[in-house]
Amino acid sequence: MRKIKGFTFRKIFSPPHKPSLTRPRPFQAYSFVPFSPLAMFDPTILTIGGIILGIAIIERILERWGVIDLVDQFAKVMRFILPVTFYGALFYFFATFMF
Repeated sequence: MRKIKGFTFRKIFSPPHKPSLTRPRPFQAYSFVPFSPLAMFDPTILTIGGIILGIAIIERILERWGVIDLVDQFAKVMRFILPVTFYGALFYFFATFMF
C-alpha cells in the first residue's frame, strides 16, 4: 500500500502578514461639524436683528411723541418686512450652518 503524505492548510497557504505589535501613536481627532449655540451669533443674523430691533424702538419713540400717522406707516411696512426677514434669516442660518 502506498503511503500518502498529508498537507495541512497552513503549510499550503502562507499565513497573512501580521503587523508589528508596536502601539500606534495617539492622535487627537477634531470634529469639523461642531454644534454650538455660539454658531447662532452670526454677524449677518445679528445685523438683521439689530436693524429690526432699531426700527421697533424708533416706532415706539414716535408713538410716544404722538406721531401716529408715521407709526401707522411703519406698522404697515413691518407687517410685510418682519415675516420676510425672519424666514430669510432662518433660511440663511440653515444654509450656512454645517450640521
